[in-house]
Amino acid sequence: MGKIGKRIKAARETINRDEFHSIDAAVKIVKEHAKAKFDETIEVAMNLGVDPRHADQMVRGVVSLPNGSGRTVRVAVFAKDAKAEEATKAGADIVGAEDLMEKIQGGFMDFDRVIATPDMMAVVGRLGKVLGPRGLMPNPKVGTVTPDIAKAVKDSKGGAVEFRVEKSGIIHAGVGKASFDEKAIAENVKAFVDAVAKAKPAGAKGTYLKKIAISSTMGPGVRIDVSAASA
Repeated sequence: MGKIGKRIKAARETINRDEFHSIDAAVKIVKEHAKAKFDETIEVAMNLGVDPRHADQMVRGVVSLPNGSGRTVRVAVFAKDAKAEEATKAGADIVGAEDLMEKIQGGFMDFDRVIATPDMMAVVGRLGKVLGPRGLMPNPKVGTVTPDIAKAVKDSKGGAVEFRVEKSGIIHAGVGKASFDEKAIAENVKAFVDAVAKAKPAGAKGTYLKKIAISSTMGPGVRIDVSAASA
């Protein structure tokens, strides 16, 4: 077992894995155990009482974190003419139309989010097999297909985090960095949990928010009291 493995094992032994904490207390514990040599990402994992194979139990959305994500997000935009200029001015990393589609078909994937104006979706649709499996396909539900291209780019750059439930009913996302202060992390966690709670689908039956835990990239998970988090 290497140094990292030993450190995680030691950290896990100091944390009661069955104990539930308030968001503030959980953030304090996670920050104390984020001891890696890089700025670890603070991650939230939520178990939901849904079966996303049913369309009416799908959970997806976007939340603007009040203190940003701490990530540098590279944004690709499909737009033409005035809208393309808007996107460039707003800080998009790459802007194009058919030329960008061909570039992506050729293997270019140096971006974290794809945004498109509605009139470009016929072009973007041809990239479904490339973008779809990576969760990068623009979608109006999460604000990535929109005529307001400048706002979408700025939101993406400023800490907008998309979420989508996986087949197993789990959602996870990065909501900050270990270098953030406790208050900033806690506010981001609360904003994320609130957004997922509000995205409860019509077909969800029984308990919707089952489990919530937070961790840092290399640290152990700390469980959060669901009733307190969603109050």
